[in-house]
Amino acid sequence: MAIKKQSDGTYTVSHCARHPKTRQPISRTRKGIKTESGARKIHAELIVHVNDALRKTAIPRWPKLLDQYIAHLQKQVAINSDEQVTRGTIYKREKVLRRHTLPAWENKYVDEITGNDIRAQLEARLEENAESHRKFFVKGIRSVFQYAVDAGILNRNPTPVIKFKISDKIKGGLNEEQIVFLLRKAQELEWEWYPHYAVGLYTGLRSGEMFALTWDNVNLENRQILVNTSWTSKDGFKSTKSGNDRVVEIPRPLLPVLLELKLKSGDCEFVLPRIWKWGQGEQARMLRLFLKSIGLPEVRFHDLRASWATLLLSKGVAPSKVMAMGGWADMKTMMIYMRKAGIDIKGATSCLDDMQTHGVQPAMVIPLELNSNN
Repeated sequence: MAIKKQSDGTYTVSHCARHPKTRQPISRTRKGIKTESGARKIHAELIVHVNDALRKTAIPRWPKLLDQYIAHLQKQVAINSDEQVTRGTIYKREKVLRRHTLPAWENKYVDEITGNDIRAQLEARLEENAESHRKFFVKGIRSVFQYAVDAGILNRNPTPVIKFKISDKIKGGLNEEQIVFLLRKAQELEWEWYPHYAVGLYTGLRSGEMFALTWDNVNLENRQILVNTSWTSKDGFKSTKSGNDRVVEIPRPLLPVLLELKLKSGDCEFVLPRIWKWGQGEQARMLRLFLKSIGLPEVRFHDLRASWATLLLSKGVAPSKVMAMGGWADMKTMMIYMRKAGIDIKGATSCLDDMQTHGVQPAMVIPLELNSNN
């Protein structure tokens, strides 16, 4: 205990400690304390001050840790490491984390953030969001803190284990009648997005896969499309979402559209016209505007793919074939579309078809005769 009594009868109190990594000393001193009990009290306070100063030099605040984490991910992408993260993922993760943690954690040191803090922020900021978005947020938080643990900043990851039930509801989708009406109106009005809607609704390709589709992967004679490349504004051209190639059959109604595109393409290697708004990520907004103008439900651009899958399933195409052409990696996702199309319950009531022979008579509608005098 560094408490020294001076010749004038007062006490001088000091406390010193070294940084655990840099070994740089940090000290605090107080002089002129009149009593020994007062000196002891001051010494306890100095210990707290020194420890707090050590923590501040070793532990960053949340915004600084977030900056370090994003820089780390960008470096991993730049050197093509084995980290399974893309520039697009980094962009989305940074945007979500900053939006939902700042300014609440602006001045928090990262060792002050607890599991309860994370739960509270999740409830306060994302309570009304889809479960998939909430799950993405928690996954990002966990990744940031794991980086802090790996870097020796923290001893443990405070992110709690939170189980989410991902909703199996399909937010949008068009039925067969609406699909036909959409394509007919887009063609009649010579809407520049017509071929894009046709390819999306007839093949189930994702927007990025459609953007990257080139003529060397289209076999019009065999009516097949090889899907092996995708595109995002952040990552450019890359592999498909699953990382696997797949083959999609070209429906006959789509052939005239592709043949016309081929004739107009000239030396362009890409199948679909390069619309500027497409490259800017405006395809969803343009679709909603067009659907609204013709009186159809407003759905996302990605829902063209959902409409394709649901339509095929409703017409009896085997789920395994739809799954293979759509590029879904697991049956869980395919079950969502099967329920949407009613495939999972089809034929469930066939056992009741003969109930009339067992004395159950069909209901009869008895017309009411209105008396004009009443």
